[in-house]
Amino acid sequence: MIKITLPDGTVKEYSKGSTPMDIAKSISEGLARNVISAKFNDTIVETVTPLNEDGTLTLYTWNDDAGKKAFWHSSSHIVAQALEELFPGAKLTIGPAIENGFYYDVDFGEHSVSEKDFPAIEKRALEIARGKHDFKMRPVSKAEALEKYKSQGNEFKVELIENLEDGTITFCDHDTFTDLCRGGHIPNTGIVKAIKILSVAGAYWRGDEKNKQLTRVYGISFPKQKDLTAYLNLLEEAKKRDHRKLGKELELFTFSQKVGQGLPLWLPKGAALRERLEAFLKKAQKKAGYEMVITPHIGQKELYVTSGHYAKYGEDSFQPIHTPKEDEEFLLKPMNCPHHCEIYNARPFSYRELPKRYAEFGTVYRYEQSGELHGLTRVRGFTQDDAHIFCTPEQLDEEFKKVIDLSLYVLNTLGFDNYKAQVSVRDLDNPEKYIGSVENWEKAENAIINAAKEKGLDYVIESGEAAFYGPKLDFMVKDALGRNWQLGTIQVDYNLPERFDLTYKGSDNELHRPVMIHRAPFGSMERFIALLLEHTGGNFPLWLTPEQAIILPVSEKHEKYAEKVLKSLENNEIRALIDNRNETVGKKIREAEMSKTPFMLIVGESEEENNTIAIRKHGGDDLGSITVQDFVDLVTKEINSTLKSF
Repeated sequence: MIKITLPDGTVKEYSKGSTPMDIAKSISEGLARNVISAKFNDTIVETVTPLNEDGTLTLYTWNDDAGKKAFWHSSSHIVAQALEELFPGAKLTIGPAIENGFYYDVDFGEHSVSEKDFPAIEKRALEIARGKHDFKMRPVSKAEALEKYKSQGNEFKVELIENLEDGTITFCDHDTFTDLCRGGHIPNTGIVKAIKILSVAGAYWRGDEKNKQLTRVYGISFPKQKDLTAYLNLLEEAKKRDHRKLGKELELFTFSQKVGQGLPLWLPKGAALRERLEAFLKKAQKKAGYEMVITPHIGQKELYVTSGHYAKYGEDSFQPIHTPKEDEEFLLKPMNCPHHCEIYNARPFSYRELPKRYAEFGTVYRYEQSGELHGLTRVRGFTQDDAHIFCTPEQLDEEFKKVIDLSLYVLNTLGFDNYKAQVSVRDLDNPEKYIGSVENWEKAENAIINAAKEKGLDYVIESGEAAFYGPKLDFMVKDALGRNWQLGTIQVDYNLPERFDLTYKGSDNELHRPVMIHRAPFGSMERFIALLLEHTGGNFPLWLTPEQAIILPVSEKHEKYAEKVLKSLENNEIRALIDNRNETVGKKIREAEMSKTPFMLIVGESEEENNTIAIRKHGGDDLGSITVQDFVDLVTKEINSTLKSF
C-alpha cells in the first residue's frame, strides 16, 4: 500500500500502482468525470500514471490553470496531427500551451499556411478529437528517438533529442500520431469539443534570428462549444477596446517613423490626461511624505556599472553616447534608481532624518526589439512614476506597508479593484542571476512576505520572478475583460545601498547602511494609460476624462448663450467646449458619443429662455433640462464619489 496526501491534508491508503484517476473515482464519480490532469510530488503526471510511492497528489479539472495547460498542450498534439496530414512533408518542432491556448511551430517547406486554411485544419482536428483516442506515454531510447526523426528528415527534433539524456526521453501516442513529449496530457482526445485556429505568425527556431524562420500556428480549444463562442466574443470586445485603436480615435497619442519606433508622441488631450494622473498621484504622495526630485535623461556609463544595470542590460540597451572628450561615455537612462542614490549621497544623514522619500516622474529608455514593440504597452521610451525610500532596517516594515496602502489607493480609485498580490523571490537553483548576499536576500524576502500577511493581501509566492537586485511585490490586476495584468510594483533592496556606499549616522554615532524601497504604483505612465483605456473602453472616470462636457447649440443664434454656459462651467472648473460647426445636432451627438464625452449639453430656444441646459449622458440617457448650477452639482457629486482623498 502507498499513502497519498490530498490537498486538504487528508492521508489515504491505496494499492501500489493506483493511478490518479483511480483515486479520483474513490473520492467521487463526479470528480472522476471532470479530472483531466494531476500533479504528484510537484511533477505533472498523466491521469493513468501508476503511483508506486507515498506522496502528495493534486487533481486538476478544466477550472484549474494547470488543467487548462494540460488541455491546451494535448490540443496542440491534435492540431499537429491535422497539420501533418493536411500538409505532407511538414516538419513539427515544439507545441506548448500558453496563457490562452497553444501554438505549434512548424516548417511547412513548400507549403504556405494562411487564414483560408483555418477551416480545414479545424475540421480535421475536430474529427481526430471525436475519435476519443487515449494519450499514451512511452519511454524510448535516445538511439530509437534519433532514428525516428532522422528518417523523417526532421532536423529540429533531432537537435532537441541530442540535448537530452538517454533514459529521460518519452514519446506520446494518440491515434496514428506520435510526438516527442515530456508529458502532461488529458485522458483522451474526446474531451476536446471545440477548436479554433486563431492566427499564424513567423517565429525563428529557438527564438534566434540566425536560425530558420518557422510558421507559428496559434490555436485555442475548449471542452464545450459555448465556451469557445464566449471566448471569441471576448476577443471581439478586446479588439474594440484595443488601446491603439482608442488612442487614435480619442486623439490621445501617436507614433512617427521619423521620430522612431517605440517612442510615443502625446497629443494635447493625451498630455492633459497624463498631467491629471500625475497631479492625482503627486497629491497623494505629498500627504505620504514624498519629496519630488528631477534627474537628467542621461548619465555617465560608470553610474550604471556601479548600479549593476550595465552588466545586466548594457548589451541589450541603447549603445553608449560618446562625447568629444576621449573615453567619456554616457548612457540614456535605463533606470531612475542610480540617480536617486546619488541624490541621497549629496549630503550626510542622521537616523533622525530617515526615512527619505524621493519621487520623480522620470523618463527612461530601453532598446526593445522591434518585433516586441506593441502600442504603449511595450515601448522604448517611457515615464515611470518612480520613488525610492531610504530608511533604517527598523523602519522597513512600516514603510513597506505604507507603500502597499498608497498602491491600493491608486488601483481602487481608478477602478482596478479585482487584484491579487504576487511576491516574487529568487530562483534558488540559479543564484548567479542575482547580486548581493544570501543574508540580505533572505531579510528582504521575509520583509515583503510579512508585510503582505499583515495587510491581509491575497498573495502567491513566485520563485525566479525577482529583480536582479531584490525581491518585489507586484499587483496582478484583472481587467473588465477578465485578463490579468501586472500593475504597480514594490521592491526591497539591500544591494544598491551597498554598491553606492549609502550611509546614515545611527543613535550610536556610528555609520549604518540604509535599506532602499523601490516603488511605482502606475509602473509606467504609458503602459498604465494603455491598460486603463482597455479596462474602461475609453470611458474614463469623470475626474480624469479629457473633456467632461460638450455644449451643442441648436443653431448659430444660440452660440452666445452657449458661450455664457461655457464661462459658467469653466468658473466651476468643469472642462467643456462648444461644438459650433455648421452640422446638425444629431450628427454632433453621434460624434460626441464616438469621442466618449460624458455629457452633451444641448442649448436652444427653450433653454435660453429658461436659463437651463438639456442634458444627454454618454450612452443615450436623457436627463432633461436643468440649471447650470444643478449640472455643476451633478458633476461634483459624481467626481466626489469616485475620487476619494488619500
